[in-house]
Parts: sequence; structure tokens; C-alpha cells
Amino acid sequence: MLSEPMTLYKLMNLYMLKQVNFPLTNSQLTDFFLCHEYASYFTLQQALNELTEAGLIRAESTHSDTRYSITREGEETLGFFGKNISSAIIQDMDAYLKEHRFHMRSEVGVMSDYYKATNQDYIVHCEVREGKDPVISLNLSVPDEEQARYMSENWKEQSQTIYAFVMKTLMGSDS
Repeated sequence: MLSEPMTLYKLMNLYMLKQVNFPLTNSQLTDFFLCHEYASYFTLQQALNELTEAGLIRAESTHSDTRYSITREGEETLGFFGKNISSAIIQDMDAYLKEHRFHMRSEVGVMSDYYKATNQDYIVHCEVREGKDPVISLNLSVPDEEQARYMSENWKEQSQTIYAFVMKTLMGSDS
């Protein structure tokens, strides 16, 4: 077992990211650590920041969340030191991932963000992914940040309806 708790927290994050084939959000990782009382929120954030700075995980941030994925270097590090995670902790992580996998995958599969374009408009980027592959990707130009934020926030609830409409329309289906 490890004598340094921060090292254990880092290895636990690497393990969880390796076990899934999609990124995990900051809130998903936080939920596991806090529910099982492994680490405080601030300790977890420190571990994630240090893993990112070391290039062992990749962070992709939007206005609403940050998604983490393991890098090749992170996988190699886990390969060398993963055996230092106790079997009880591995069982906890595996059980959590098994119980929440479907919800976690659908949660990270729908994403949206916005940014200011060079012409002073805002671009709203909306996407649905299956694993790492985009199912639908949509960029919309709007005149102000308030509209961009509103559209970005509504994408999660409306993405299935919009996807179905696009598919139906492009396939020429009347029903």
C-alpha cells in the first residue's frame, strides 16, 4: 500500500479513466470520491490538476464543465504503479463504474459550448458523441452571449429531438 495519499488519489483517477472508453467529467469523478469519502473536493482537484500538468490526463473545459481522459503516458504510469491500489478500492471503483456507466456515458455524450467569433457574433457548438466519435455536430452563429448561453444550456434537453428532426428531414421521411 502507498504511504502518500495524494499518489493513491492520482492512481485512482487514472484507474477510473482507463476503465471507461469516454471522458469523465469533474463532477462524475468528484461524486465517486465524495460518496466513498476517499478525498475532499479540494484534494481531488489538486490531484486532477497535478495529473493534467504532468501530462497523464487530458482536460477539456467548456463553460459548464471539464472532462478528463487518460493519455498514453497515464496508461503507462498506471501499468507501472496500479498494483499499489488495494483490491478493496478497486472493487469500490469497479462497482461504481458498473452501476453508473450508462448514465455517465450518456451524460458526457451530449456537450455544448460557445465562444466569441472574429466578427463579434458568438458561435454555439453543440455535439452528441458515441464514445469519441461525433454522431451530430452543429455550429450556430448568434448575435449575443445571452443567446449563446441559453442555446448551449438547452442543448442537453433538446439534442434528441433535434437529432431526430434532422435525420427525418434528411432522409425525406414524411412521418
